[in-house]
Amino acid sequence: MALRHAVLAALLDGEYSGYQLAKAFDAGVANFWHALPQQLYAELTKLEADGLIAGRQVIQETRPNKRLFHVTEEGLAELERFAAATAKPSFIRDDLLVKVQAVDRIEAAPVIEQLAARARTAAAKAGILEQLAARLRGGRDEADFLAHGTRLGPYLTCLRGLAFERETRDWCERSAEILRARYDGGRQP
Repeated sequence: MALRHAVLAALLDGEYSGYQLAKAFDAGVANFWHALPQQLYAELTKLEADGLIAGRQVIQETRPNKRLFHVTEEGLAELERFAAATAKPSFIRDDLLVKVQAVDRIEAAPVIEQLAARARTAAAKAGILEQLAARLRGGRDEADFLAHGTRLGPYLTCLRGLAFERETRDWCERSAEILRARYDGGRQP
C-alpha cells in the first residue's frame, strides 16, 4: 500500500485541509498507517497533480488562506483498483523485538524499561482508540452500529488498532514481568 491510498481513504469523509488531514491521521488513520505531516503535504501535491484529488482555495480574513481537498472520480477509481488488488500479508519489523531477542546476552534492565514504556504508550493509544470507537458509534451500542451504522470501514480499522494496542500492552507487560523475575530486576546472572 502506498501513502496515496491512505490519504485517499482519509479524504472520503469530505474536504480537508492539509492540517485537518494531519489531525485525521493522528486520530483515526494512525492505527494502520503512520505519516509525518510533511509527507502528507507532499502527497497532497502529488495526488492533485495526478488528478486524484482536487483542491480549492478558501479565503480567510483573519488567518492565512487555506486549501481544502476532496477525492475526485479518478481518485475513487484508483481506490477501487487498489481495493480489488490482492493485499500483501503484513509483517512485524520492530526494534524492541530485536532487543528482546538478544536479552539473554545483553543487559536486561534497559530492555525491561523500554518494554514498560511501550506498554504505557500502547495503553494510552488504546484509550484514545476506545474514545474514537465510541465517537464513531455515535451513542449506539456496537451490535446496533455494526448492523445499521454508516462508515463501517473507519470503525473496523479502529477495532483492529484497538486490538493491536491492547495486545502490545499485554505482551510488553508480561515480557517485562518475566524478565524482571528472571534477571532480578534487570541484572544479568
